[in-house]
Amino acid sequence: MTPNKPAADKSKLDKLIADTRRQRDLRESGYRERALKLFPWICGRCAREFTGANVSTLTVHHKDGNHDNNAADGSNWELLCVYCHENEHARLLDHQAEGGGAGAGAQASATHKPFAALEALLKRKDGG
Repeated sequence: MTPNKPAADKSKLDKLIADTRRQRDLRESGYRERALKLFPWICGRCAREFTGANVSTLTVHHKDGNHDNNAADGSNWELLCVYCHENEHARLLDHQAEGGGAGAGAQASATHKPFAALEALLKRKDGG
């Protein structure tokens, strides 16, 4: 491998990342502006209200996870603050890691059962 090869690979990677980010920004600028016009500036989870001073931290969440599904009526969008948006995606990743499906709106089920041994403990205490 020549000494210039890693630099060329890094340059290609940097260009790819920059192009990807540019495309994402273009895509987001269109639906974000529409969503901000359609919906009140309130987080759909925590109900925090936003003003022009802090609206940059209000994000558009795609309910079905498809960033290309941008219906004009906004039916696939909800406005979430950055914290709730991050939490929403983390919940989905946790669910998938636990073996759940990747479907939109999938609910992770609890695996911890705090009262699983309660009956046995009560029987032992009562002498039964």
